Order: sequence, then C-alpha cells, then structure tokens
Amino acid sequence: MRLFVAIKLPKDECRRIHRATAGLRDADLPVRWVGPEAYHLTMRFLGEVDRDAVEAVERAVRTAAGMNRPFGARMSGCGAFPTMRNPRVIWLGVEPSPQLRSLRQDLEWALSEAGTSRDARAFHPHMTLGRSSDRAGAGAFRRLGDLSTAVDYEGEFEVKALDLMRSQLGPEGSRYSIVSTSTLSAGG
Repeated sequence: MRLFVAIKLPKDECRRIHRATAGLRDADLPVRWVGPEAYHLTMRFLGEVDRDAVEAVERAVRTAAGMNRPFGARMSGCGAFPTMRNPRVIWLGVEPSPQLRSLRQDLEWALSEAGTSRDARAFHPHMTLGRSSDRAGAGAFRRLGDLSTAVDYEGEFEVKALDLMRSQLGPEGSRYSIVSTSTLSAGG
C-alpha cells in the first residue's frame, strides 16, 4: 500500500482555502488541482509499505500522536517547489511552529523505531494545491508569481490528530483514504 501520514484540515477551512485560491485555478495553468476534500498537510510520505508492516506503522503514528498535545497551526503564503518558473508543486505555506516541528521529530523517531528509513530531507510544511503537468512548455508559468502574490488567505486551525492515509494513483490523480486516525493527547 502507498501510505503517508497527514494532518487533515477542517472542512470549513478547506472551503476558505478553495475560495481564496480560485484565481490560481481560473488562470488556465497546466496544473492538476487538488480538490478541497483532499487538502491536507503531509507530515511524512512513506511510499509503498508491505501489508505486514502496516500495523507497526500504525503503532508508530499512535506513539508520536500520544507524545504531543493539540496545538494551533497557521497557514499563509503561496509558493512552488522547486521554483515559480518551473513548478512541480504549487502550495500554501504552513508556519513551521515549534509544536509542528516537535510532532514531526517524534513521528520520525517512532517510524524509525518501527523499521522505516529516516527521511533525510528538510521538513517544509505546506499544503499542496496542485501539481504541474509534465508537458508544460516554456513560459507556461510566467504569471504564477503574480497570481500567487494575489492569493489573499491567512488561516489557523487546531491540530488534533494524525491520519495514516492511503494514496491510490489513477488517471485523474491520487485518491486518498484514511487507514487510521491517532489523536494527539499527552505530550509536551
């Protein structure tokens, strides 16, 4: 199974984000946009996980969630990876608060204890809005910088749980489903 660990956003916040980013979607960019029902903050992409290992991954996610209290997260700013002129991912930024970084570190530790290899990449919290087409020609994203600057959105939501999510690839993009949810509870 193709798995990742995520923080789901509240439905009302997803609707606000979707309205605020309409200008990006209306600009006719060569992008496959994520629908508001699929908005999430990826805490750790795991990739293909053997069915035999899923239970250990679930325990690791529960362990990390149990080590942290619920907290508020802020979002604002629109950008792209790797660059605005040649994006693969267009995103909405999530403030890298100490609580979010602590949750990520606890998750990395628990997953490595469960036998998952560590993610050596730096953690850049964001919510994916869309992914560019492989066939985008030169200059296709010329206006992306101005369009991103025009996104008028700032939001805050309560991080209460971690979801172990399954991603199923299809012709229209990825479909996500929740495998299990672990509530943030103790921590510090």
